[in-house]
Amino acid sequence: MLEDVRRLAEIESDAERARAASKLLAELQTSISETSRLRRESIARLRGQGLSLADIADIIGVSRARIAQLRQAGPPPERAFLGFDTLTVAVPLKRESQYGRPAVAQEDFAAFNALADLARDLQLGAEVEYIQLGGNVDLNRDNLVVICGPRISPLIAEVLRTDPVLQFECDDSSWVLTDQNTGHIYHSPSDDPAQPPGDVAYLSRQARPDGNGSFILLTGIHAVGSNGVIHYLTRELADLYEQVGTRRFSTLIASGFDPATRTITTSRRITPLYLHEDT
Repeated sequence: MLEDVRRLAEIESDAERARAASKLLAELQTSISETSRLRRESIARLRGQGLSLADIADIIGVSRARIAQLRQAGPPPERAFLGFDTLTVAVPLKRESQYGRPAVAQEDFAAFNALADLARDLQLGAEVEYIQLGGNVDLNRDNLVVICGPRISPLIAEVLRTDPVLQFECDDSSWVLTDQNTGHIYHSPSDDPAQPPGDVAYLSRQARPDGNGSFILLTGIHAVGSNGVIHYLTRELADLYEQVGTRRFSTLIASGFDPATRTITTSRRITPLYLHEDT
């Protein structure tokens, strides 16, 4: 870091130095935030192992009173589930049925807004990116969340086929999700007028195609199901992170919604958390 600062000082152009300094400050702030999160997580784990605050203070080399402060300093540990810097949230464009113009489904945009609110609570930013018609999206990026299903994107369909347990399939012209471990087939309640309004959605962490990390992929059988996943994450993220960390996994989330407003009212996990490394 000091070398970076020294290089800044050697830049003669004030304009160039200002640009370089702003970029370095942003990188340092991200590093400080993530380092604080890691320290907070480690302190919590040491407490979980039975160490006292005095023991942890001795390990770190600070006072017991300072440890009490550090326990709550920095972002919560579960932030790592989503990322460590500004999130890129990719949502698909769809062709309007009336005019044939590219547009974003209301439910997909609502899912982005809900995820942006959650990210803000975790001291993260979030930016929306639109997946163009045809479904191509760059998956080889850090801090990426993709809200898109196999109907819209052949690329995402290919990724979903690599899941060792949970699979999207087309059943009598409607889409379903199948748990190949149990043989259970999950239909969307939205496809049955006799059922209360609801949907079933897929949530996973997938390997990047370049092998240099992972990204979050979520999609409902119908668009409203993605909102159900965000509703679930908002309430269960800490527990989810404790169980899967940043490992690759997949699971299914069922949700209910108000048919008048399309607002999610309930969400719950309906399958185990399938760790892909274990299958």
